[in-house]
Amino acid sequence: MGRRQSRESAMQVLYQVDVGKMAVDEAMQNIQDNFMLTGPDLEFASHLVHGTLDKLDELDKTIAGYSREWQVERMAAVDRNILRLALYEMLYARDIPPNVSINEAVEMAKRFGGAESGKFINGILGAVVRARA
Repeated sequence: MGRRQSRESAMQVLYQVDVGKMAVDEAMQNIQDNFMLTGPDLEFASHLVHGTLDKLDELDKTIAGYSREWQVERMAAVDRNILRLALYEMLYARDIPPNVSINEAVEMAKRFGGAESGKFINGILGAVVRARA
């Protein structure tokens, strides 16, 4: 399956926890059952979910700092969770180049978000990269 499926699964878990107020373990089990994630793919998805949730306050503050017109809690839930996941990768997964995280986030936004989601996510994540350079 690979990392793309792991990222999509992780985003869906984050969405279920955020919007559905589902317990993390229950949401992870749903993803595992529905997408047959196993082995390294499941480990990567789990790492992304738990890492993102552990750093949620910090990630949301960073996102808020770069999204001038949008408060994090008012963003579309899909966009918010894609941003959280990608930003977690960019800041804490040193083995993943930021451009890979951005590209994957934009692709997820095109697949799961609204018409402008890809541009919105690319703009925020690009600004983070430029500010950290």
